[in-house]
Amino acid sequence: MIQRRTFLGLASAASVSPWVFGSEAPASLAESVSFSSEFQWADVQDWGVEGKAFEQTEAFFDRLPAKAKGNVPDSVWGLSKHSAGMMVRFQTDAPEIHVDFALTSANLAMPHMPATGVSGLDLYARDESGQWKWVAVFPPKSQTTIGALVQGLPAGNRDYAIYLPLYNGTERLKLGVPKGSSFQTVAPRSDKPIVFYGTSITQGACASRPGMPHPAILGRRLDLPTVNLGFSGSGRMDLSLASLMSEVDAAVYVVDCLPNMTAEEVNARTIPFIHQLRASRPNVPILLVEDRSYSGAWLIESQRERNRTSRIAFQEQVRRLRDAGDEKINLLLGDSLLGDDRDDTTDGSHPSDLGFLRHANAFEPALRKLLTS
Repeated sequence: MIQRRTFLGLASAASVSPWVFGSEAPASLAESVSFSSEFQWADVQDWGVEGKAFEQTEAFFDRLPAKAKGNVPDSVWGLSKHSAGMMVRFQTDAPEIHVDFALTSANLAMPHMPATGVSGLDLYARDESGQWKWVAVFPPKSQTTIGALVQGLPAGNRDYAIYLPLYNGTERLKLGVPKGSSFQTVAPRSDKPIVFYGTSITQGACASRPGMPHPAILGRRLDLPTVNLGFSGSGRMDLSLASLMSEVDAAVYVVDCLPNMTAEEVNARTIPFIHQLRASRPNVPILLVEDRSYSGAWLIESQRERNRTSRIAFQEQVRRLRDAGDEKINLLLGDSLLGDDRDDTTDGSHPSDLGFLRHANAFEPALRKLLTS
């Protein structure tokens, strides 16, 4: 049996490492003799998740380092316990994949977002052309669940990825395949990630599945790691977040905070936030994103005014940054993020899966340009 320290060393040396399974099933399966005798299990903590930007965390699946506690707003710290944006990669020829899965909260769903998105696991696989395609979603029915993620897979070894819950914390995730099946871990990629910082929309509200928010879609399309630093109701360009983000050697920083900020806050916070980020990362492209248009703004004046005032303020701050010589500051207009049909949100604010697809379509050309400039 490879000890964890040795195994991690091997995993960091190569992108694909063999997993040597132990004879013991997960503790939660100890009483299920017939089930445990049929499967071999691997703990994803032994080879790591992609989308985790900081190693020194209180719990393995936290999004911010332990040192952030007390330095970031309390709401941000609490939400950093959610595993939004993280995914685990592996290869197997197994005909079925099972999970031993525990969440940090028994609150599995929200009124406007299903349990599959809040607390579920989302499975993708590469097809013969190398394209990632959806396979299955695991809808949790309790805080701790053991069961089949997918069954009936055809013969053949292929690449898989599992996206972790968006609005719940992951306590434990072990993967099980039938004994005799091959299973290889795929270590997190070392490529520079795209770092998304923003609001509930960035975090993933209200996607039906963890693979559907635009940061995840864009990660698949651009074939790059992504880091999700979306914090529901709390993406407000706090300097503490700029300092933490600057510790990540990113390919691009995306700052998408306007849905949580008034025009006054935009005027007060935008330039100090960018200056803080630039202190350590002077040459990394930054994509600043306007707020999406409220779906009812075509008819409701208060919504239209909120979009209008925050955007005017934001555009002025971007102009000032550009005039000061920051040529790697870029702006994505909010009108491009959702459709004119107004059918792409769950509540007039948070995108549905269709809304996230449209977000990804708007982001993709801007990011491709920044990644090649």
